[in-house]
Amino acid sequence: MVKRIIKKIFNVRDKVSVEKPKVLSTELGFQKLSTAANNATLKPQTPLNVVTPERSVDVSALFYGMLFPSQSGADTGIANNLEKSVISEVESALACPGDIAEKVLKLPSQLAALDQKLRDDSVDIETLLEVFKTKPVLSVEVLKLCNSPAFKRSDKEVTNLQQAFVQLGREQIRRLVTTSLMAEVVEIKPIYYRRFGLQIWRHSQQVSYLSAEFGKCDPDTAFMLGLLHDVGKIAIFKMLLDAFHQAEPGEQPNSSLFKQVMTTKSLSLSALLAKHWQLPAIFETSLSQLASSHSKPSDELALAVWRANLVSECSMLFQANQLDEDCLSRLLMDANLTREQFDIYHEKLKMF
Repeated sequence: MVKRIIKKIFNVRDKVSVEKPKVLSTELGFQKLSTAANNATLKPQTPLNVVTPERSVDVSALFYGMLFPSQSGADTGIANNLEKSVISEVESALACPGDIAEKVLKLPSQLAALDQKLRDDSVDIETLLEVFKTKPVLSVEVLKLCNSPAFKRSDKEVTNLQQAFVQLGREQIRRLVTTSLMAEVVEIKPIYYRRFGLQIWRHSQQVSYLSAEFGKCDPDTAFMLGLLHDVGKIAIFKMLLDAFHQAEPGEQPNSSLFKQVMTTKSLSLSALLAKHWQLPAIFETSLSQLASSHSKPSDELALAVWRANLVSECSMLFQANQLDEDCLSRLLMDANLTREQFDIYHEKLKMF
């Protein structure tokens, strides 16, 4: 019975009905949520990037509404028992992120060591190829990415890593290795829940690609930052899967409060995980700025991820016919992107 209910919740409908928004506010985060998980009612909030005095709808709320479609069409501020349980676990995770880092989202041990070798120009290609020979599964995954529509550079298929290094260069290989290893971290195994996990992973890959495009000051760090920005959401989603075992029949994660937790709290959790994984301090700093800012961040790397996140959400919503032209135009103004530029990126993002 529980499996049938869960399957129904995450069943992809042909068309999800969404009320046509009047104007969209594009802040990545929301006002700070109450730390009390039993606070079931969401208080009205003052929009921060409103173009007109009309009612605003947050683009992130639309995005997670697409991933968690409400069967009844209702979207209230009332948290049900399922959501309260998850929110309580999120608060515990924020207080003790080590448990999540070790048990839920364990960073592959070889990531840091291999990334350091790829970053070091004094390490020659032959040495790197010898390292890859000891990691056949990783080598296969990197080759698959090399030949995927999103990363393919020519019509000729890449059949070995030496070709890949010649055609793509070590910096691009470094990005592919990072993507392959991070895919292991965010993997969602239960078949009923793969849709959400795959969509979030697709979004993360889009954001990493766009972050490198926008973060000209340090595209490689921007790429990694974009890839990491949603690990907190994956952690929260895995908590949600466990909570479903104790859920009442019919309970769904569709309240406004839960969507806010999936946005703001998850970014804070991403920052704490980056710190626990002992990644360079810039990752925690940038992710923390994204989590605490109610407007465009000032830091160049954080701003690149902010823009990338917005453009990716717009692209996925637009592809799903859940974002009209007027709203898209206003969002693109905030992203500092022309419609022509968006169309080029949109076609590219559809390949992820």
